[in-house]
Amino acid sequence: MNIPFLDLKAAYLELKADLDAAYRRVMDGGWYILGREVEALEAEFAAYCGVRHCVTVGNGLDALTLVLRAAGVGPGDEVIVPGHTFIATWLAVSAVGADLVAVDVDEATGLMDPALVEQAVTPRTAAVLPVHLYGQPADMDALTAVARRHGLLVIEDAAQAHGARYRGRPAGSLGHAAGFSFYPVKNLGAFGDAGAVTTDDGGLAERVRRLRNYGSRAKYRHEERGVNSRLDELQAAFLRVKLARLDDWNARRARLAAAYGEALAGLSGLALPGAVPGAEPAWHLYVVRHARRDELRQHLERAGIGSLVHYPMPPHLSGAYAQGGWRGGPLPVAERLGREVLSLPIGPHLSAAHAQVVTEAVKGFVTLITRAAA
Repeated sequence: MNIPFLDLKAAYLELKADLDAAYRRVMDGGWYILGREVEALEAEFAAYCGVRHCVTVGNGLDALTLVLRAAGVGPGDEVIVPGHTFIATWLAVSAVGADLVAVDVDEATGLMDPALVEQAVTPRTAAVLPVHLYGQPADMDALTAVARRHGLLVIEDAAQAHGARYRGRPAGSLGHAAGFSFYPVKNLGAFGDAGAVTTDDGGLAERVRRLRNYGSRAKYRHEERGVNSRLDELQAAFLRVKLARLDDWNARRARLAAAYGEALAGLSGLALPGAVPGAEPAWHLYVVRHARRDELRQHLERAGIGSLVHYPMPPHLSGAYAQGGWRGGPLPVAERLGREVLSLPIGPHLSAAHAQVVTEAVKGFVTLITRAAA
């Protein structure tokens, strides 16, 4: 038995004809940077997210960094971030020179706790950066209420939330702006690095467009110090093909998540993913928790089942931030999650039969340790 954590080749094979046609269209067109494919993708993804503007960039980290820059967040400002997330969330804030303020997360969901955000606000706070972690939308009504009381920006880290919805609204439309990643393993993944910013703010979008292109709107006229973070035409063409299938592929993920939830419910010591009321997850990952996580992962590996840990070390314990560069209270939940979380295989090309093999292996592990403890 060999069940990979995620089968990227199967995704290509399903769409091979359309992807190959997209490749030929771009190559025959003879234009490879910031052309018609990028413009079309930006229009299509903006419509998908229910916003007026989408600006594509080179990767997800650039999306967050450039939207913070475009919004005027910088030195002297504070940005509130969750303690449990991929480090890119934190790096974007550091990249613009703002100060990081970390808050702990809800244990059931792993998402930013709005009550702790309220406590962390100071006169220097400029923005809140919630993460829709694992494809689970954050509690945006509560977070937006906090932001409104204090006049703060809300920037969504939607890197894992393509197609997720909160109270009927798509991720990417829930704050002032959002940053997406199209890294290959995402629900909407390119065949290389790629990212995007979504927003209803035309001025913000225009500045991100300028910043991504050397600070320029017209060739050789550089209005500010920008960067080179431009999505190429090939990746845009490929993403357009996959965007048309995103809802279908997310529905497959949802069916697998439901099957996992039904099969694994009630197992001693195993915590299943929680969700915020009103959230419709994209199920980028299906993350369980167990105090003996590493043993469970080894058990699955021996059964030929791939699994991953997202994320074993919270940013504040990493070499990048262990010596400082952030402030905030203790983060015990984030640290505990780092020790306990395990991502089971989930993706649009995982069969129901293979999902059943995964659940049987997990149940077998729980049975073994339960008997050993008796």
